[in-house]
Amino acid sequence: MPAAEHRDGSVTSGSARWPWRGVRAIPNVSVGDDSSQLSRRLAWCVLAVVLATAFGLRLWGVKQGLPYIYNIDEAGHFVPKAVEMFSHGLNPHYFVNPPALTYVLHLVFAVWFGGGRGVTREYALHPDRVYLVARVTVALLGTAAVWMLYLLGARLFDRRVGLLAATLEAVAFLPVFYGHFALNDAATLLPLTLSLLGSAGVMRHGRNRDYALAGIGLGLACASKYTAGIALVPLAAAVAAHYLALIGMPTHPMSTHPMPTHPGGRRVLVGVAIAGGCALGGFLAANPYALLDFQRFHTELVHQSSLSEEAQGKLGAPKQGGLVYYLWSFTWGLGWAPALAALGGAIAIWRRDARIGWLLVPAPILFLGFMGLQDRYFGRWLLPIFPIACLLAAYFAYVLVGAVTERAQRRGQLGADGTKGPAALNDGSRSHRAAVIGVLASFAVALVLVAQGLVYSVHNDLVLARADTRNLIRAWMVTHVPHGARIVLEPVVLKSWIEEGEGTSRTERWVKYPATRSVIAPDGRLAPQTSHNVALEDYETTLSPALIGWYERQGYCWVVSGSTESGRAFAEPRAAPLAVAYYRALAAQAEVAYHVSPYAPGATPPAFNFDWTFDYYPLSYERPGPEMTVYRLRNGRCARGL
Repeated sequence: MPAAEHRDGSVTSGSARWPWRGVRAIPNVSVGDDSSQLSRRLAWCVLAVVLATAFGLRLWGVKQGLPYIYNIDEAGHFVPKAVEMFSHGLNPHYFVNPPALTYVLHLVFAVWFGGGRGVTREYALHPDRVYLVARVTVALLGTAAVWMLYLLGARLFDRRVGLLAATLEAVAFLPVFYGHFALNDAATLLPLTLSLLGSAGVMRHGRNRDYALAGIGLGLACASKYTAGIALVPLAAAVAAHYLALIGMPTHPMSTHPMPTHPGGRRVLVGVAIAGGCALGGFLAANPYALLDFQRFHTELVHQSSLSEEAQGKLGAPKQGGLVYYLWSFTWGLGWAPALAALGGAIAIWRRDARIGWLLVPAPILFLGFMGLQDRYFGRWLLPIFPIACLLAAYFAYVLVGAVTERAQRRGQLGADGTKGPAALNDGSRSHRAAVIGVLASFAVALVLVAQGLVYSVHNDLVLARADTRNLIRAWMVTHVPHGARIVLEPVVLKSWIEEGEGTSRTERWVKYPATRSVIAPDGRLAPQTSHNVALEDYETTLSPALIGWYERQGYCWVVSGSTESGRAFAEPRAAPLAVAYYRALAAQAEVAYHVSPYAPGATPPAFNFDWTFDYYPLSYERPGPEMTVYRLRNGRCARGL
């Protein structure tokens, strides 16, 4: 039956497989069957609990590390750029990461701290307060993304699927962990899901406002994180589905047709123009200097692309390949059960409704294929496809529930001997029994899907709420290491860690050895005459056992070491043999003055990993931070107690 177009521009189809309303793609749920769907009031009550949980998990432990910032991306990207705008104008002069979050924080800071002067003063005197406001803002944006995912699930399927998908994203480890920090990873989920919501509307109704919503979300998502441009793929599938519905074709969106020759084609072209214009407008509204300072924008965009494509020169980085690494990351960042359910949902949706399949499935596949080809990979880079994964997992859950309910109904029609007869349940009893089984199955499946994420997110919040090991080390050093003493401090903290005072009166409490200046020749011998600076990531190349004597002769009697540096060397001992020898010599020759561990007593420390070492996912963690050790050297000038 051909599709019908209404005055408001929406489209309905006579096909029973086209899920305009209700949850046609889920068994045993018919359009308008209110008894089979959650009421709006109940759904919103449950959603309120889900959103409160999402916000609570993101807010719990949000002060982690303060007053010091230990995440190097958080310290260098969005917050300082937002503050600098009060001095030099709205051009961020930085496009390695797109500036949408920077502008949001700039506005929030202006309101919260009472204008530019207030922000600048607060950042100079109490930067931790500025970071706290930024972190809470990101937590709110991440929670809003959960709400948006509910709306998407309710639009494509029904409220139950929307609620379960939202719950999965509310408790999944990666969205929760990065919802604690002033970074763009979790914040990007809001505009990205907004674009998906608009694309679902394009497929379902094809109204101009749906095209506009999809375009605005796409533009804002790209202005928040470049890889969020993957939202273009669902929009393209929705446009094709809308066109095929208009011309009454029952086939899937990959069919070809001379669009401009059909009236429906002209309507779709108008919609595409609206979506494209809104996408461009949304992108430029949140990143105006991409046009106004195009040369710098282009240069830094190319630089960012080269960083993800560069060869694996990062010591300790995984080597198994991006695709394998990302598939592994799904098992903990989202969870084993939801990841497998998402795979099942991707398969099931193709069999039940190819249109929704084209909307949801190709984007994650293309994203994994593209990101898996890069030479650098981190679990958080998966986040742009988490909303789709959560939605597919929730859909598959209710496919299972529907199958269980159907089986219960069939069994209720038969007697105990397997044949129809007096022992068979009557219609009322059969319906009641099937409903009870359906509810119990729904709870059981939902519990299985959310359990891993909830357990690990709650544990991680407990960890983040405790004092960081680097804070504990500093407190000990303030008491035991003399003011002005010479120290060797590995790059596990930023410069502010050794400073004291406020604003322009801040001074360094200790004299710090230039850790990124190498005085070591390639063969491991001291060569001060050929000293040179190295990049932060190449710190291990500056290490050799010969350094220990050099420290002592120069009067650097305290060495502060962290496992986030030594762990990289021990993860690849063949690539950094001199660094491994240095750490072993330090442990053998120096006295351990103070040591603090982030792990629970008796727990086995996890192997070094650029995800788990920094996001504290394993249950062995008791507090945040690396293993920290303060060594006291006793020879050379250090023997005189200097």
